[in-house]
Amino acid sequence: MKFTLSWLKEHLDTDEPLEKLADRLTMIGLEVENIEDKAKALAPFSIARVISAEQHPNADRLRVCMVDTGDGGAPVQVVCGAPNARAGLVSVFSAPGTFIPGKNITLGIGTIRGVESRGMLCSAAELEISEDHDGIMELPADAPIGKGYAEWAGLGDPVLEINLTPNRQDCTGVHGIARDLSAADMGKFRDPAIKPIKGEFPCPVKVTVEDATLCPGFALRLVRGVRNGPSPEWLQKRLTSIGLRPINALVDITNFMTYDRARPLHVFDARKVNGNLTVRRAKDGESLLALDGRTYALDPSICVIADEHGVESLAGIMGGETSGCDENTTDVLVESALWNEINIAQTGRKLGINSDARYRFERGVDPAFMVPGLELATKLVMEMCGGTPSENFVVGDAFGEDRVIDFPLAEVKRLAGIDVPLAEARRILTHLGFMVAGSGPVVKVAVPSWRTDVHGKADLVEEIVRIVGVDKVPMTPFERGDEARKPVLTTIQLRTRRAKRALAARGMVEAVTWSFISKPHAELFGGGQAELALANPIASDLSDMRPSLLPGLVAAAQANANRGYQDVALFEVGQIFKGDGPESQFVAASGVRRGFASAKGMGRHWSGSAMTDALDAKADAFTVLAAAGAPMQALQIVPGGASWLHPGRSGTIQIGPQNVLGYFGELHPRALEALGADGPLIAFEVVLDRIPDAKKKSTRAKPVLDLSAFQPVSRDFAFIVDRGVKAGDIVRSAQGADKKLITDVTVFDVYEGKGIDPARKSIAIAVTIQPREKTLTDQEIDAVAAKIVAEVTKKTGGTLRA
Repeated sequence: MKFTLSWLKEHLDTDEPLEKLADRLTMIGLEVENIEDKAKALAPFSIARVISAEQHPNADRLRVCMVDTGDGGAPVQVVCGAPNARAGLVSVFSAPGTFIPGKNITLGIGTIRGVESRGMLCSAAELEISEDHDGIMELPADAPIGKGYAEWAGLGDPVLEINLTPNRQDCTGVHGIARDLSAADMGKFRDPAIKPIKGEFPCPVKVTVEDATLCPGFALRLVRGVRNGPSPEWLQKRLTSIGLRPINALVDITNFMTYDRARPLHVFDARKVNGNLTVRRAKDGESLLALDGRTYALDPSICVIADEHGVESLAGIMGGETSGCDENTTDVLVESALWNEINIAQTGRKLGINSDARYRFERGVDPAFMVPGLELATKLVMEMCGGTPSENFVVGDAFGEDRVIDFPLAEVKRLAGIDVPLAEARRILTHLGFMVAGSGPVVKVAVPSWRTDVHGKADLVEEIVRIVGVDKVPMTPFERGDEARKPVLTTIQLRTRRAKRALAARGMVEAVTWSFISKPHAELFGGGQAELALANPIASDLSDMRPSLLPGLVAAAQANANRGYQDVALFEVGQIFKGDGPESQFVAASGVRRGFASAKGMGRHWSGSAMTDALDAKADAFTVLAAAGAPMQALQIVPGGASWLHPGRSGTIQIGPQNVLGYFGELHPRALEALGADGPLIAFEVVLDRIPDAKKKSTRAKPVLDLSAFQPVSRDFAFIVDRGVKAGDIVRSAQGADKKLITDVTVFDVYEGKGIDPARKSIAIAVTIQPREKTLTDQEIDAVAAKIVAEVTKKTGGTLRA
């Protein structure tokens, strides 16, 4: 929301400085994001006259100008390349040391083609006051030489931009902002009564509302005999100061009302309207050429204003070009209506239109100002364009519901911790537009029509506290009690953090993808149920809650590949949805790798390849599970994974058949085709919620040291086993030989071929032995090695390879 200081002072009688007003706005909840003070930024620029403009001796398109800067000194030499530089021209001069905002440079004394230049004559674009850069600025001949340009041009009106929360629709107009500042003792609020304009004849155009839930109220008036030319200079300046382009008086009035009173209006050229107007749902096949020059296809979910010919306007969002007002308009229909907030928001998202009207209507406008807003607009039309007004034609409710709240004053102390006397609370609420009745501990407070966000006692406390100042709320420590402190983070929060760190340490990059995916993609990963479909999707391809993180990650990997980044490793930790209800929502950790984005380079690997494959996904999954605290000794790997994985290049991680923790492997070609991605692509997904909680250890036991003071020992073993023996069985057997000393077992080689029985294979493992209490002797290390060989032989039938 943008407005100028002078605009604010039209509604607030104040002498407070700009900085204090800005600070107070932020403190009362209307956060000031930016203050643009052109007078301050353009203070070094002055008005000057070109005395002479001679051809540059070494350049055809440059001129050497002698400039009178009005400071009483000698003329200044300036080299200028503007085609309109000439003797007698009055323009804007900047001396060396001036910052030029349009070029983002600080001017210095320079030499251009051998001629010294001690300043610059500026274009409007270089001062960022317009986009005109075809030549230097041309000012009137009587402009005062030597005077500051900003002061002379009237640019000393700062523009404030505030960030509004969605509930403060009343402050989408300058009038409402002034009301809040008045309550905060920043000045006196100016709120003159709006006098009705007497109609000279009945409105000839009638309005029918087919569905009152879409349009609770509609007011219309015809003004005949208008002259629709340019709007007055004051109005044009007011609109251009906030970035709006003046069009004509009638349209400028509607834009002014939108920003001044938070009351969007629309004007129809009455001669272009056929018959009466109807507010209805659009019909299939209808379309509208809107004022932005685009044609929109409509459907029955969209509310429109139509005449006997067809659709003329998108209700509450944008008018149609066919019935728009131009310089030939002589009769104008002025519309002021109330619209269903949800329908406006849905239509705006569906059509991709972000208009000033939509911004206000989807937040809810003041229902009681529907008719007064029409009266004020009529007054402006008659002042600027002349004309004869008709009587108002009003349909529906123009006032809204009455809300009265029983408000115990003690609630302020209870909820905010500050004492506010009744007189001060009454003053604040009254200045904000509330009516307060009573003098006891409980008063009755009538809520004004423009505060649709106030419904209960806590809302009134909020209003009082934000005006008194949240800085007045005392710092009060919470009662901690004598009980032991509970963990700040929950188990799943800790697992989430650890999983992210572990995957980042493996060289993967975190991605954040949509929680919604298309229905076909949801069905591919086991979702797509009716209870997971969105009632109001933001896009057709984001219609269902995701049952897996992988569709989003695959799309991100493909987007990188399309831009030349083939080797990617992405991960995400987030929610997935398997059904309706919180018990069907899980936190999963997933990742994808493509091309040479392998983690095998981080250590020895039996495959000897840098290309990603299913074993990379397995390692990623196991890294997540270990970091999240899963019982690694109890994990089982079952060949084959989910339906979206390649059946021969995937696996399932489980703790028994009843607790499947996740899957890993290469994505199935059919899944890649459905997702529109190029393969091969490896992936994993584990559900952190399914990891069983660790058993609590006795506090008497000595804690296990994460870092031992003793040197670890690594030993390699190669076993000859039957082809059907799984490497995981050998790893678990070796780990079980001495759980106290053996900290890690990894497979680094698998061999089948010459020198090995065709029915058998060789699997080599690396075992890490970590002493805990003392350095192990050779005999003790050999004893552990013997246990490993014996355990593997016992469990798998394997023999140590010679």
